[in-house]
Amino acid sequence: MVQNFMLPNERFYPAAEDFRDSFGRDRDRIIHSSYFRRLEYKTQVFINHSGDYFRTRLTHSLEVSQIARTLAKNLGLNENLAEAIALAHDLGHTPFGHAGGDELDKMMRHFGYHHGFDHNFQSFRVVTKLEKRYKDFTGLNLTFATLEGILKHSYPYDKPFLSERLKDSFCLEFHPSLEAILVDLSDEIAYISADIDDGIKYGLIDFEALKESALVAKAVEFVEQQEQVQRQDSIFRHRFISRLITILVYDILENNSPILQTSPQCFAYMAKESLPISHTQAMGEEIKELKQILFTRLYRHEEISKKMFMGKRCVRKLYDCLNNEINLLPRDLQARIHNGEKTHRVCADYIASMTDRYAIALYHELGF
Repeated sequence: MVQNFMLPNERFYPAAEDFRDSFGRDRDRIIHSSYFRRLEYKTQVFINHSGDYFRTRLTHSLEVSQIARTLAKNLGLNENLAEAIALAHDLGHTPFGHAGGDELDKMMRHFGYHHGFDHNFQSFRVVTKLEKRYKDFTGLNLTFATLEGILKHSYPYDKPFLSERLKDSFCLEFHPSLEAILVDLSDEIAYISADIDDGIKYGLIDFEALKESALVAKAVEFVEQQEQVQRQDSIFRHRFISRLITILVYDILENNSPILQTSPQCFAYMAKESLPISHTQAMGEEIKELKQILFTRLYRHEEISKKMFMGKRCVRKLYDCLNNEINLLPRDLQARIHNGEKTHRVCADYIASMTDRYAIALYHELGF
């Protein structure tokens, strides 16, 4: 095992101890941040104002947290660390889901910033720079392990836009903590099950299309035969989603023995090696098959495509306007530009911080 430059529960700035453990404090700081509250009105897949039922980035983050805590507890890992990373992993998401992020990335590259926009790195920027809660430094002053889990949320970890300082500090050639890897697996479980639930609820996909997936067929068979609930029953969808999550969680638990550790094992495994915690190979193939069905049958549905087209246009116009007229920015953001920060970066931070409804309101206020 490689020695870290910092211990997992160390912080970059001093912090007095209190009644919580280090990772519990991280979780609380994240929950009380302004960016966390904004997740309530940010799109997951379905535009927030399209219906009160749809998941948002906030409800998604809570579902990821719940799954991650369950897995961490049963594998002998640190539940508070898993929860902190889960609650923070989407703080950097733009309005309008991945469509908004993709459009912001495209616009930044078009205007000469060749590194573009990355929502995982933006989440890291939120907790280290954009949230301002302390007199002497920016950010939330989270522990090393929580910051590492946010920064190294997706493989490959070494992104071209990361500074040499970050590369040296966070050892990007190694996997993050086991808790961080659990969060990534929990994220996948949460969004697959939630997107199916929302899609079926609003008639954008049905079980006949989904049963092309071996994984879905397995869950449907269990609900119909073991629970004696039929598809015409109003509770069938709920029982199906519950069973789907259970199958995916059990597969991870059965494929991985409890670690029985008391602290996160950061940098325990080289990134070029396979993940130390994962689904079985067979389940991995079934998940890949299901995700392909969702991509073609749900995410490309015309109703979603129309909303995403609107969201991308909103982001594009806002970025163009704000870059060309910085007086449209709030005073504190204008001050960042006057102090030497690049306009494109400040504008991207502003747009990424917006909720769907705020972005739409500003879009209309500017005459579009």
